[in-house]
Amino acid sequence: MKASTCMATQICIDRYLWSLYERTRKIDTIKVPEQIKVSVKRKGKTKIVSKTTTKLVDEDFTRKDPDAAERAGMSAENYVIGGMDPNFRVTLYHALRSLDDAGLMPGIMCAFRDDYRQTIATGLKAQSDRSYHGGSFRGGYGHGLAADIVSVEGETRAERSASSQQLWNWIDTHEKELGIGRPYLDRDPPHVAPIDGEEYAAHHVEPNTQHAESKAKEHQRLAQRNDHSMSKRPRVARPSRVQSRPQTHSI
Repeated sequence: MKASTCMATQICIDRYLWSLYERTRKIDTIKVPEQIKVSVKRKGKTKIVSKTTTKLVDEDFTRKDPDAAERAGMSAENYVIGGMDPNFRVTLYHALRSLDDAGLMPGIMCAFRDDYRQTIATGLKAQSDRSYHGGSFRGGYGHGLAADIVSVEGETRAERSASSQQLWNWIDTHEKELGIGRPYLDRDPPHVAPIDGEEYAAHHVEPNTQHAESKAKEHQRLAQRNDHSMSKRPRVARPSRVQSRPQTHSI
């Protein structure tokens, strides 16, 4: 859809956002605990014990949004796109258009998520009702203020991962122009939110501010260490004062 053929009305905005959602593969990497048997030596004897390890597994979550939409009694498009805050949809539209124009081929992995959809989400996530994607504590449907975006460029998973990293870096550099940013940076790379929103303000720290806070904490630790050292210094006993008595002479 060309920007020149459709003015930025809400219906055109929603169609564009939905097209980016549809073109994105819903595959994520999740951590799965696994029990394995290993041999260990204790006191000269070899024993077989169980050890829990974590392995990375690809998960296809294509059906999760449609299932949540069906449960809510609406189409997948109305659920995923219509559940976001209207103003955020406009901001996201212009941001993704800029990414598209830059040749970064953005795609939307997920947008609105209600409490039910949040309970079946995996990986790093907020409590079911407190997600900025649209949890009931945040206002629910029509108030979603977050989306997960990636790049769809590349034939293989590794190629798309590299393209996504480039896209996220571009967002970090141009967030003030785009109006969206990544509150958690590499702790949750695809997650974007409006930079004038509560979530971004609560979780994103500017690099200069972070450095200043680190220096302040280090200064505070040094001051506390010095105070602690001073309190442990041995005290020097002062000589006790002896009152002089008048001398007596033998007569």
